[in-house]
Amino acid sequence: MKRVLVAILLIVFVISIAWVLQVQHQNQTRVLTISTTTSLYDTGLLEEAIAPAFKEKYGIELHFIPKGTGAAIQDAKNGASDAIMVHARSKEVKFMEEGYGVNRKIFAYNFFVIVGPPEDPAEIKGLSPVEALKKIAEAGRSGKAIWVSRDDGSGTNTKEKALWKMAGFDYVEVKEENWFRRTGTGMGATLNYANNVGGYTLSDTGTYLKFRKDGLISLEALVDKGEELINIYAIIIVNPEKFQKDFEGAILLAKWLTSREGQKIIGQFGVDQYDKPLFFPIVSVLEKKEEPIYDWILRYGLIEDGDKLTECPQRYRYQSSLTFFEVNQT
Repeated sequence: MKRVLVAILLIVFVISIAWVLQVQHQNQTRVLTISTTTSLYDTGLLEEAIAPAFKEKYGIELHFIPKGTGAAIQDAKNGASDAIMVHARSKEVKFMEEGYGVNRKIFAYNFFVIVGPPEDPAEIKGLSPVEALKKIAEAGRSGKAIWVSRDDGSGTNTKEKALWKMAGFDYVEVKEENWFRRTGTGMGATLNYANNVGGYTLSDTGTYLKFRKDGLISLEALVDKGEELINIYAIIIVNPEKFQKDFEGAILLAKWLTSREGQKIIGQFGVDQYDKPLFFPIVSVLEKKEEPIYDWILRYGLIEDGDKLTECPQRYRYQSSLTFFEVNQT
């Protein structure tokens, strides 16, 4: 009986030691929290490709908070994250102007696309984005078409507002018309809603391709040409003077995303499943000045800083080993 009791105590002791070691290991694991747009998260790029590769190389886990760009930025302003990964330059600039963000780096691009029902009642296929929106509004007002907007302050919604303005419409006014539907939610849910009502919507290419390939929607890509549709992603580090976050870890992530290894992973994601990448690496375009994408990135992705265009104006650069692309304005 005594031997049995000793054996049980020994087993309990071993299990306890193993549990303590596991807890210690978990406590020692370095974690970065990233507030990010749903258009990056919903495609799987972050959790399926970037997070495991980054952890394997540096032993740092990445935890993501996926929301629209506006909400992701607000989370960072509340101290919830170490960095943001978003795609709305105007909101990014404001985030830095308010003192919350530093060391902005652009790391990838793809394109927005106007998708709609296969029958295309507004007859927009192949048009420019601006002409397409004019036709959709015309068809909507005659009861032939529906437009679905995220209306959530996201990067996609920010681009949509700009396109409506270019088409000659006041977004605040037009969104109150009965052919204009608002979801107030992420890209995936908005695509599902547009699919259910047979409507048109603006989507990033990555999320659209994933949902289409997975058989979740039957919407077709009807307008996918034009520099106005370029979609540029950036990482911005949370200012360490605002919150005591893992600044060095976030800098390491920004450097890795724009390294050869990180750019290769970004460029390869989706190729096997979708026969083309969901995102394109941006560094090689800047280095080789590949036209016309190079000019589009300068126009829609960089920020004015005196007589230069740059990823990050000098006043928002905080002590780090990062280097920033910049070019003289012509």
